[in-house]
Amino acid sequence: MTTTITTIAVISILFALPVSATSSAVKSKSISAAKTMWDQSSALSQLKSKETAENQLTGLTREQVKAQKIAQDLVTINKPKAASRIDHSFTIFQGYAQLIEDYDEDGFFQTFSVTFDADVYSYDYINAANVYAELYLSKNGGDWIHYYTTEDFVIYGEDQDDEYEVYTTLNQGYVPEYYDVLIDLYEVGYPGVVATYSSDNTNELYALPLESTDYDPNYVEVVYESESHGHGGSIYTLLALLASIAFIRVKNTTHKSKYRE
Repeated sequence: MTTTITTIAVISILFALPVSATSSAVKSKSISAAKTMWDQSSALSQLKSKETAENQLTGLTREQVKAQKIAQDLVTINKPKAASRIDHSFTIFQGYAQLIEDYDEDGFFQTFSVTFDADVYSYDYINAANVYAELYLSKNGGDWIHYYTTEDFVIYGEDQDDEYEVYTTLNQGYVPEYYDVLIDLYEVGYPGVVATYSSDNTNELYALPLESTDYDPNYVEVVYESESHGHGGSIYTLLALLASIAFIRVKNTTHKSKYRE
């Protein structure tokens, strides 16, 4: 008689070994667009399907990023600019973060979003500008470490409908800790920061409980099947076997009593 025993176990799948958050180890996957272009579910779907693209700035400190931009601008100083500079000023009106995915439910999230509203003020009534942003994380007040460069996008005066949103999953190198966010805004074609917004401006970007996927594993249900032949593991098999032995003993005893008579 063959009995199949089915055992259900829950195991954790780790994508990578835990490492410290250093410039050579930090990895993240992000997507970004104007907030009006998607809802959270579609944004997360796009994020999960996105191939991880290497960004040469990822893992650098904020000071290293700023120095690199200035150096690149000096190399091209004798080349014509893409557009002539317009006399205007910039600000980031507001910014906030949302915590989205925490698979192991330990209070530290691997996926989060950052939304900000940048404004431009012009003295010639051309209230539009082509910009992009560099985003940074700081662990417990440490150095600002770069994790994402947005695409170029257009902002219009003080329009609230041009909010920009970045969805990010931290893949590797971010230990479970509290991280602050900083946003540096740049005008396309120019090396200097035109506006900055960070945890110094709002608590919405302060002390976010984050960790990368190597510390926040997926939990999956796996079914293991093993076979037992006659004497193996199931309590039901054991009870049936004991009942059979008792029945055989009763039959043998009855037979001997009749024989003695």
